[in-house]
Amino acid sequence: MKNNMKCLAILLLSSMSLNSCDSTDKTESNEKARVEEEAATVQAPAFNADSAYYFVERQVAFGPRVPNTAEHYKAGEWLIETLRSYGAEVQVQSFQAKAFDSKMLNLRNIIATINPGAAKRVVLAAHWDTRPFADKDDQNQDKPIQGANDGGSGVGVLLEIARTLHTAEQKPGIGIDIILFDGEDYGQPDESDFPYQNDTWCLGSQYWSKNKHVPNYKAQYGILLDMVGAENAKFAREGTSMQYAPNIVDKVWRAGNKIGYSDYFKYTKAPAITDDHFYVNTVGGIRMIDIIEYNMGAADGDFFGPYHHRHTDTMEIISPNTLKAVGQTVLHVLYNE
Repeated sequence: MKNNMKCLAILLLSSMSLNSCDSTDKTESNEKARVEEEAATVQAPAFNADSAYYFVERQVAFGPRVPNTAEHYKAGEWLIETLRSYGAEVQVQSFQAKAFDSKMLNLRNIIATINPGAAKRVVLAAHWDTRPFADKDDQNQDKPIQGANDGGSGVGVLLEIARTLHTAEQKPGIGIDIILFDGEDYGQPDESDFPYQNDTWCLGSQYWSKNKHVPNYKAQYGILLDMVGAENAKFAREGTSMQYAPNIVDKVWRAGNKIGYSDYFKYTKAPAITDDHFYVNTVGGIRMIDIIEYNMGAADGDFFGPYHHRHTDTMEIISPNTLKAVGQTVLHVLYNE
C-alpha cells in the first residue's frame, strides 16, 4: 500500500453549530446508530480470534510471500486449498505484470465464491503478497519483510470468516466473494533509482478491476482489509473510502461501535491513500472501503505503525483482540444486510 497521502477537502454545512467536521460526523453517526438500534438486528456467529491468529501465523511460516519465489507459490497453494476446504468455489486468476524495476511478476488473484446463486453480493478483499524489501527500515533494506500485519492479517481475518460461514448453522442472506489480491506491495519505493512511474502498486486489483472473474460482475459494495492485526490499532475513516462510499463507511463504523469496538473504529478522518480499493472504485466500478490502520497522532511516516515496511512486521505485533474487532464487525455487517 502506497505511503504517499493526498488530503481530501470535505465541506460540511451546519446551521446549528460551528463544530469541527469530525464532531459533526460523529453526531450524525451517533444519531444513525440510535435509529439502527431501534430496529431488529441479526446476531452474527462468533468470530474465533485464535483461529484467525493461527491463519496469520500459518502464512508467516511460509516466509515472505514475494512474487516469483517458492514461498509465494507454496503460500498461494495453501490459500486455495484452505478456501476450497470451507466449501467455497475457488477461481484463480493467473497473470503477469511488469514491476517498476522491469521484472516480470507471475501473479495470482485467488477468488472464493460463497453462495454463488445469490444476486445480492458483497466483496471482501485483502492482499496476500508481502513487500520485497524493507525500505522504511534502518537495516537490511534490500531484504523482504515477513508481512504478518501487512498482508497476513487481512487474509487471516478473511479465512476465518470463510470458515465461520461454512460451519454456521444460519447463513447470511447474501452472496460473498472473497478476493485475495496479489502484487499489491511491489510498488516503487519513494527513494528509487528508477524513474518515477504511475500505478506500480496494487497490481492484482488493477488486473481484476479490468478483468472481472465473472463477466459483467456486480456487487453491492466491497470491504478491503489491510493491516488489521496490530495490537491497539486504530481505524480512521480513510479519504478514498469517504469519497466513493461514505454510506458504507458509516455502515461499518456504526456496526463496530454498536457491538463494542469503539476503541478500534474511530470517527476520525484520515487522508486518502492508494490501496487496492482505489482501483476497485475507479476502474472496477464497485464501491469499496478500506479498513486500514491509521494513527493520526503518529510521527511522520509511521501513520501505519512503526512496523510498516520494516522487519518488525512479525507475529509479535499481532493481537487476537484486534483481529476479533475487525472480523466480528465484518460478520455483523454481512448478517445484517
